[in-house]
Amino acid sequence: MAEKVAAPVKAAPSKGATTPSAPPMNWSNFLTIFIFGIALIVLFDQGTREALGTAVGYALMPLIGFNNQWPILTLLICGLIMTSLTILVRHFFTDYVKQAENQKIVGAFNKELRDARKNNNTFKMKKLLEMQPQIMTKSLDQTKTQFKLLPATMLVVIPIFAWLSVFVNDLPSTVFSTPWNFNAELTAVYIFPVWIFVYTTVTIPFGQILARMLRYYSFKKRLDKLAAPVV
Repeated sequence: MAEKVAAPVKAAPSKGATTPSAPPMNWSNFLTIFIFGIALIVLFDQGTREALGTAVGYALMPLIGFNNQWPILTLLICGLIMTSLTILVRHFFTDYVKQAENQKIVGAFNKELRDARKNNNTFKMKKLLEMQPQIMTKSLDQTKTQFKLLPATMLVVIPIFAWLSVFVNDLPSTVFSTPWNFNAELTAVYIFPVWIFVYTTVTIPFGQILARMLRYYSFKKRLDKLAAPVV
């Protein structure tokens, strides 16, 4: 008669043993998703957008509203404020020198990998592919930094855009002149509303100039520190 094999019995955990706990929640990702959800609600729900814009208007309207007399100037000033705040937030939390080093390392690695594949150098390709996870980590550092800063920048952008939407819709007249159209409408829509195009004509060049100036200042400060005599 064949003997029955007893099923293995799991040992009960001792009193002093600790069970593995679940990984902690990534609050940065949770906050980003939460704020992104709020942004979608503000973007597609007119009631929420008007409520938020009206609330923000109590602070911005006396400062840059100009009693609805110069709406283009209001859009430009608002764009400069928003761009300055978002770029300053990124500036204080971004290491430009490390970012440049990572870009150089990734660029050199990709060049070596292309040359190895072109020359069919299997030994070199094997070594480079073994290093690829470390290089990919460096290339993702910049993306991770920008992703972490996204909630802070969205907290600035969402309320101001909500107020601009309310501000433009409440204007007694939305007609303005351009070199190619003397009766342009701020509320006209060409994929996006015209007032957004007016807003971006200043914010994009100004943002590029401000970002480059801050980046230059960061590099100059680091170079001056390296050139300083050691006491």
